[in-house]
Amino acid sequence: MNREPQIRRVTRVEAFCRPLDWAWPKQNREFIEKNWKRRTVGKPQMFNGRVLLLQNVEFERDLCRNTYFEVDYADFVAWIDKGYPDPAIANGFAMGALRGSDGAFICGVMGNGTTNAGRVYFAAGTPDLSDLRPDGTVDLATSLTRELAEETGLSEDDYHVDDEWIIVQRWPTIALLRMVTLPMTAEEGAAKIRANIAAQHEPELQDVRIVRGKEDIDPERMPLFLQSFFGWVFDQR
Repeated sequence: MNREPQIRRVTRVEAFCRPLDWAWPKQNREFIEKNWKRRTVGKPQMFNGRVLLLQNVEFERDLCRNTYFEVDYADFVAWIDKGYPDPAIANGFAMGALRGSDGAFICGVMGNGTTNAGRVYFAAGTPDLSDLRPDGTVDLATSLTRELAEETGLSEDDYHVDDEWIIVQRWPTIALLRMVTLPMTAEEGAAKIRANIAAQHEPELQDVRIVRGKEDIDPERMPLFLQSFFGWVFDQR
């Protein structure tokens, strides 16, 4: 797989879930169990449910077609912590690129009780069984808005979502982004989100951060795919 960052626009995303007998978890069960115990110390909210990982991604003109499979969350976390040892598998997720009416972006700072505590990125989550439809399709559009609601407290009435998708490939991470625009400045949006976070019983975010230009890219806390996205966006301005 090509590990160099690639960014492209598409008008459609199709996603399906198909069975896959993933060998890596079977071969690394002891490491997975020890890693999960280490990861969950002091984090009772972490739950080993089923999530969806990418086994294939294809592009056809203006279409991105993704094929997922089910796996335990503990297996997924261990695969990440081991350094992505199976190069055929990827983490592919939908993400809302939240921005204010002034064009500045608003990222979340992940809370201490989460897997990625202190990391800075847009609200997102690995697709799970709640995104799976009876016909085997994966509803990434709903996954995007659900994660926004859970992390920021914003509802679909609070913003506009672009139809276009921006696919950021930095294997083994594939982020499927849509621009999400608030009818207020980024400063006003950040204040609204902070108020929402303060009212949540167990918030996933500890704060938000505004990104106005390349000077706000944080290489220590932002994942590589997001750094690539911001560099691409700000180069076009």
